[in-house]
Amino acid sequence: MSVHSKARKVTTNTLQEMKRAGEKITMLTAYDFSLAKLVDRGGVDVILVGDSASNVMAGMDTTVPMTLDHMIYHAQCVERAVDRALIVVDMPFGSYQGNSRIALESAIRIMKESNGHAVKLEGGSEIVESIERILTAGIPVMGHLGLTPQSIYKFGTYTVRAKEDEEAEKLIDDAKLLEDAGCFAIVLEKIPAHLAKKVSEAITIPTIGIGAGLDCDGQVLVLHDMLGITTDFSPRFLRRYLDLETQISGAVEQYCSDVRSGDFPNTDESY
Repeated sequence: MSVHSKARKVTTNTLQEMKRAGEKITMLTAYDFSLAKLVDRGGVDVILVGDSASNVMAGMDTTVPMTLDHMIYHAQCVERAVDRALIVVDMPFGSYQGNSRIALESAIRIMKESNGHAVKLEGGSEIVESIERILTAGIPVMGHLGLTPQSIYKFGTYTVRAKEDEEAEKLIDDAKLLEDAGCFAIVLEKIPAHLAKKVSEAITIPTIGIGAGLDCDGQVLVLHDMLGITTDFSPRFLRRYLDLETQISGAVEQYCSDVRSGDFPNTDESY
């Protein structure tokens, strides 16, 4: 059992209670010990160990290359830092699609080796068998509908999903299916705000939006985007709370200048 377990306060049940009470749920990604500690200290309810680590940590173009070992490593780093937040770990591409037995084995590995609290899977009816099988082991599952980045090669674009009636109806049906299967929450990514509102009202489990408007039960952003560490990604839904790219680059430049000029270290910084 983790040394942090007694201090943890946010559970899947907490999120259900927050939805019933009309309290908004906060969620951010984290991939390493140092930043996860700051995110947890800041009061975020849910930390997502996202396969977006593929983009912001590894420099890949898509999330597809992430492996189970990669995700477990990042989740282990995060878990050591967290006292309060619920830790949800993305199941990477190839670890659950098409084979529910492999899905269960993958989810068990994540839970046993990382001490995370839940897993997240992308998709609806296509993967419900995997979700149901994972749930038989008592592992909480968060769903993910709308834009599902692991399917980027199918979509061919990161544009807004479910603008057409047929796809919108399927998304609503999938949300109800995921709720019936036993998911404790669903991420809704990059769908029209009116549809996200409709979904949020149609199900009793929380919805967490990213580019899905104000009426979801909570919101999630990628930490490195929100802090302005990564700046080549500027979707409409992203609000940057800091400009760390400029600040960090400036600090590094100043350090290099101080070392080269002999200003650092000074006598007070020497033994």
